[in-house]
Formats: sequence, structure tokens, C-alpha cells
Amino acid sequence: MAKKKAIILLSGGLDSITVLALAKRQGYECYALSFDYGQRHNSELIAAKNIAADYRVTKHKILAMGLGSIGGSALTDNRIAVPNSPQEGIPVTYVPARNTIFLSFALGWAEVLQSTDIFIGVNAVDYSGYPDCRPEFISAFQMLANVATKAGVEGDDFTIHTPLIDLSKGEIIQKGVAMGVDYSMTVSCYSADEAGLACRVCDSCRLRAEGFEAAGVKDNTHYQSQEN
Repeated sequence: MAKKKAIILLSGGLDSITVLALAKRQGYECYALSFDYGQRHNSELIAAKNIAADYRVTKHKILAMGLGSIGGSALTDNRIAVPNSPQEGIPVTYVPARNTIFLSFALGWAEVLQSTDIFIGVNAVDYSGYPDCRPEFISAFQMLANVATKAGVEGDDFTIHTPLIDLSKGEIIQKGVAMGVDYSMTVSCYSADEAGLACRVCDSCRLRAEGFEAAGVKDNTHYQSQEN
């Protein structure tokens, strides 16, 4: 019997590799989708390529889109500094409508592949306050998917899988380690250098480091030297 196909949104970070490992363990034939959307560095895309190869996904696509031309985020506009301390409210690292855009492309590819399963590593516990990481958003997008597509109208309901949404970062890491995930392959830092070395001080690095500590797992992240 042929395996069910699934689209996995693969950023190259800690959460997305965990989701890919979970989908593989559940028996899905995995198709990985990454985005070159004008982010500050390409280190995470290099990580995504390496992860996709290591997990032997059936196909890995990297789609290019110019969200940098829209701006409005510290991750796509070099004129906006990446903050080195937690911010109140929605931080400047929020990329406007990013997950809506990413899921829309995933939805299109899923229709082409005749798949009804899309996996995304959003998290609503230890995260940066992004509105498109909440259960309300995922529920609304799934409803949209099932009324906006040929497959949905014909009765093939889509499922947006969010296996990490209710987990703390420490719990995510524990789950990944139990599956043999090598987190040293991943890049989560907002300001990683060309070699993929993490800055230690951005919000993403802080949450990641706190997660390893909470999980009781050695942090094998590749960091920049303290002098940098």
C-alpha cells in the first residue's frame, strides 16, 4: 500500500526538523517545502537542504519570494535592528502574514500531489508572540483550505498538522531527542552568520537555549565566539 503524502514546511530550524521526524515516524511520504523569502541570511536554507537530504525526503523545494520588498520586519529589512532582549507585544521580528503565505503555497503543492496533509512546526507556548502561530490561526486556515480548493470542495478535507503547538520548547527537544534528532544540524538564530553560527542573544537563541536547559539536554548549537 502506498504511503500517504504530506507537505512538511521545513525552515531548517529546531521545530521544523522535529516535525519532519514526527511525520516520517508516522509513516508519511514527506515532501519538504522551504522559502527564500528575503530573510537576513541563508544559513537556515542551507540547514534545510542538509536536513531534507539526511531524512531522504521524496522531494525538497525551495521557493523564492520577495517579502523583503514589502519589509516591515527585522528579518527582512536590514534597517530594522534585531532586538537583543524580549519585547512586549508582537515583536519587530514578526514577518507580516508569513505563515499564511507559506501555508498557501504548501496548500497548492498538496493539491498537485493529491495530498491532504500539511505539517507546520508552529508553537503557542514558548514562542515570540506571533499571531500566526496560534491555534485560532491554524483552525481558520484549515477552514479556508477546505472551501478554497478543488480538493476541498470535492470532499477531500485538508488537515493542517501542528504536533508541537501545545508543547514547551523543552518538551519539543525531549521529543526530538527521543527520535534521534540531531539538533546541531539546525539553525534558529535571527542573526546567524554565513557559517550558520548563532548570535546567542536574539529572542530565538534565548528561547532555544532555555529549551535545552529545561529539557536537561546538552545544547549542541553552533555559536559565534563571545568576542563577536
